[in-house]
Amino acid sequence: MQALMDRHSSREFSPKQLTPELLSNLLWAAFGINRPETGGRTAPSAHDWEEIDVYVATADGLYLYDARNHALKRVLAQDIRAHTGLQPYVANAPVNLVYVADLSRMATATVEEKAQYSGPDASFIAQNVYLFCASEGLATVVRGLVERPALAKLMQLTPDQRIILAQSVGHIAA
Repeated sequence: MQALMDRHSSREFSPKQLTPELLSNLLWAAFGINRPETGGRTAPSAHDWEEIDVYVATADGLYLYDARNHALKRVLAQDIRAHTGLQPYVANAPVNLVYVADLSRMATATVEEKAQYSGPDASFIAQNVYLFCASEGLATVVRGLVERPALAKLMQLTPDQRIILAQSVGHIAA
């Protein structure tokens, strides 16, 4: 109940980086595996497609969260945070999460269903991040203002991958 009461959007971030442990916990809360016996995740996914990938943009580069191994896989060795949104603060937020739908995992869905389900599925993950941030005293804001074609090219996404949302995370600005 306290996390729900404390949940809010914040667009001001301290430049202080998240510790590896805090980032690890954040990603597990977002879309980690909470039921190892079945591979079940912390956020629901329509038809269990698990089409949403969580990319993590930091000053050190761009990473893909591998929930099965609870690890980060480096995708790019450059800081692309400024490209993850149109707002000025995204360039300095310690972490920018980018939620990408891999539509190839939704093979049985129509084009309309792919759009219809991937948005809510990414939103469930974003809400988990909001609640985790509220519980840890972190700042966060989910964003739809993203130059999707340019960012997709920079991230080297395939034609089957679509950027759904982005979310900035960091310590609260003093």
